[in-house]
Amino acid sequence: MSFRDILDSGKFAVTAEIGPPKGTDIKEMYHHIEVLKGKIDVANVTDNQSAVMRISSLAVCKIVLDNGMEPVLQMTCRDRNRIGLQADLLGASVLGIHNVLCLTGDHVNAGDHKQAKSVYDVESVQLLKIVEGMNNGKDMSGNEMKGATNFYAGAVVTPEANPLEPQLVKFEKKVKAGAKFFQTQAIYDMEKFKSFMAYARKFPVKVLAGIVVLKSAGMANFMNKNVPGISVPQVLIDEIKAAGKEKALETGINIAARHIKQLKDEKICDGVHIMAIGMEDKVPMIMERAGLL
Repeated sequence: MSFRDILDSGKFAVTAEIGPPKGTDIKEMYHHIEVLKGKIDVANVTDNQSAVMRISSLAVCKIVLDNGMEPVLQMTCRDRNRIGLQADLLGASVLGIHNVLCLTGDHVNAGDHKQAKSVYDVESVQLLKIVEGMNNGKDMSGNEMKGATNFYAGAVVTPEANPLEPQLVKFEKKVKAGAKFFQTQAIYDMEKFKSFMAYARKFPVKVLAGIVVLKSAGMANFMNKNVPGISVPQVLIDEIKAAGKEKALETGINIAARHIKQLKDEKICDGVHIMAIGMEDKVPMIMERAGLL
């Protein structure tokens, strides 16, 4: 089944990230594809993640597709103007890539080319509108195209943002612009997420909860201090601390698996998006402990 069909069927979907490398050595990336194939439903390919230059998402999506797994093309507005974005969307479509996640993109100050010029000709809501228009056979200027696209468009949301209201406003704009599924920023507070889902269920969209594996208490504290919209509860930090340095990662993996199991068992959302951040080999283990394999 396609990603769209999986979500529409009511199956609890599991996606994970494939991070393109910075360079032409793709042996490790191929290994990650093999590890994840047959276990996750689709592979989400990042687009110059954190504004760090890497192999293009479009190229890696084609590799993922050729290796028997359905990809989601991440597309940020930071690096291309509306012509470039639409050209890449057409390229993806003719290559058989039909899932796209529309992102505004981290600022270049976060990355490894700080002197680069950010484009931001459009932002994520406008990009969703572009995708919707191309699905209806027209480009952003309203010109007829020779053949329409058939994209399943997604977007992102941060359910634990403080204040939350601006996120809800943007969420509704993205739904109106054509988003059919949402991936969330990392969630750790289940009660807050349940409250967000009570709101999200008013709209005809699917929501996948973002799961970031905690490697250590230090990582949790760093995210609390430096990553907007992420709030790791102290009780989880204390749990990792109590495990000691040698078992910190193991505890983080168990926390991720526990949260995934709760999300599925209580039918809180439609699936999860696992962000292992360099630990893609651990994704099958997390899924197994969550009862998904």
